[in-house]
Amino acid sequence: MPRLLLVDDEPAILESLAYALKRDGFEVQLAHTLREAREILRESSIELVLLDLMLPDGSGFDVLHEARRKESPPAVIILSSRDDEADRVAALETGADDYVTKPFSPREVVARVRAVLRRAGAQSSVPDNTPKDLPLAVDEATRRATVHGSPVDLTRVEFDLLSCLLSGPGRVFTRPQIIDRVWGDGFAITDRTIDSHVKALRKKVSEAGGDPSLVETVRGVGYRVTDKPNAT
Repeated sequence: MPRLLLVDDEPAILESLAYALKRDGFEVQLAHTLREAREILRESSIELVLLDLMLPDGSGFDVLHEARRKESPPAVIILSSRDDEADRVAALETGADDYVTKPFSPREVVARVRAVLRRAGAQSSVPDNTPKDLPLAVDEATRRATVHGSPVDLTRVEFDLLSCLLSGPGRVFTRPQIIDRVWGDGFAITDRTIDSHVKALRKKVSEAGGDPSLVETVRGVGYRVTDKPNAT
């Protein structure tokens, strides 16, 4: 399980990102200040740092420099409200692996974390939420879905819906859980809307040569992807 360090002084960002990352299988340590971030870097084995540049007691660049001095330096993704080209160039030239401008969605950050870890050669340790014995598969980094290895052209919502269900084959996801995973807080999504997207997802799975019954309805509760390894 990759261990991440999330450094930001905004409680709302810490809470939402930590929740999304932990839900996706990562272990997350939190730091609100430059001092806390330095202590964690010195005492813990960290594979990736999510780093705000503006900290109450200093610059995030100091954390970036310290991370790069480690014997096994972690990957670093900058999280910043600064959108100037000069800041981006400075961060990337100093050794950052990616640069994300605020505001951002937690889902986007999780996808970038996976992509950076793969590029850094840590693919074997990245938690994979796609079961290997099912014909359905998703790649979070490229946001591609396949059925029996053939690509399926899904909308953003359909992809996130399938990714949610594949994160726990055999597990029943209630409609509120699906809304939280696919749309997030603050959206008034009806049961009928979810049902419509599931129907569209099944249709595309079928058109790609898969069995639409892989996505099962659990009456009165929600949906799941079958965990039967011999399903076709």
